[in-house]
Amino acid sequence: MHKNRAMPVSSGSRRWLFSGLLGLFLAAHFPAVSQPSQPSQPTPPGEAVRLRIVGGLASVSQYQRHEEPFWTQTLGRLSAGRYAASIVPFDRAGVPGQDMLTLIRLGVVPFGTALLGLVAGQYPELSAPDLAALNPDVATLRKVVAAFRPVLAGAMRERHGAELLAVYMYPAQVVFCREPLRGLNDLSGRRTRVSSSTQSDFVVSVGGVPVLTPFAEVTASIRSGSTDCAITGAASGKAIGLPAVTKAIYTLPISWGLAVFAANLDAWRSLPEDLRVLLLKEMPKLEAAIWEEAEHQSAFERPCNATATCAPGSLEALAVVRPSPADQILRKRIFERQVLPGWVERCGPDCPALWDTTIGPVVGIKAPAYR
Repeated sequence: MHKNRAMPVSSGSRRWLFSGLLGLFLAAHFPAVSQPSQPSQPTPPGEAVRLRIVGGLASVSQYQRHEEPFWTQTLGRLSAGRYAASIVPFDRAGVPGQDMLTLIRLGVVPFGTALLGLVAGQYPELSAPDLAALNPDVATLRKVVAAFRPVLAGAMRERHGAELLAVYMYPAQVVFCREPLRGLNDLSGRRTRVSSSTQSDFVVSVGGVPVLTPFAEVTASIRSGSTDCAITGAASGKAIGLPAVTKAIYTLPISWGLAVFAANLDAWRSLPEDLRVLLLKEMPKLEAAIWEEAEHQSAFERPCNATATCAPGSLEALAVVRPSPADQILRKRIFERQVLPGWVERCGPDCPALWDTTIGPVVGIKAPAYR
């Protein structure tokens, strides 16, 4: 399914490579948790179970208000103290995000969160529901994810040895710019920070220059003038100080930062049955709360207006530029002519059919043939 993929590392070598990571990971983030028994040995009835979770991004409210409290408080309450969990955000876990699916498959991370944008370099088909310019609003995103979810669940189980438990959404990935802009065409000629191949396709299509910049270096890059704009979430941009070095925020959702939360199959099957039943009941509620939080944060409601001054350097003080009807027409044209063909080229000969039987009918766009 994939074109030009690098020669894979053998399973034995990968397991040897990551076995050291397991010890470091447990020691650094779960010092009170002993290494688990072999996954093939189910937990004896009546024995307390403490799960080890790698969650989402640390700085966003989805993690702080929903993920962390669920695992550290709600799980224990719902199970009357029989079950508990320790959680660490993936960006502070000390493991490479692009390898999260491998870590889950090998059992290094028994329960983990993988950002689809990060793992798409190895598995481009998984990025299909969050391609740049595909989803102009949350309503469309919900329909697209629902159509593609069976594929995600099947891929997790069959190719990655994992049980899909949730699909998380982050707030809209929008555009911060150092200088004012009026709309999408004003990105032409500007150097814009991107975090994925599909975002790069989008920026090139409007005449811009994509710059792949690590998240931690985005603010410094704009401050120095080496980049003019940056695609990232509004809340995460605020967290790293982007409002202090930019003047405008363009609210067209370029993408949404989808993530999957999955369990290693052996670890999942070794859990007590009542715990599996509990998680299957409660995970959809956690997922719904995270989506609601992200949707609210994507609304760009201003707490300050003509009667209340916005603090200089705050997110609210930025000039908010909303996409015009012409921008939306251009967005769709760019997606059909550049972004989707670029994904098909990276994904491989099986991917046009994958698209046409899942997402294509939802958005009314047929995939081009693989060349």
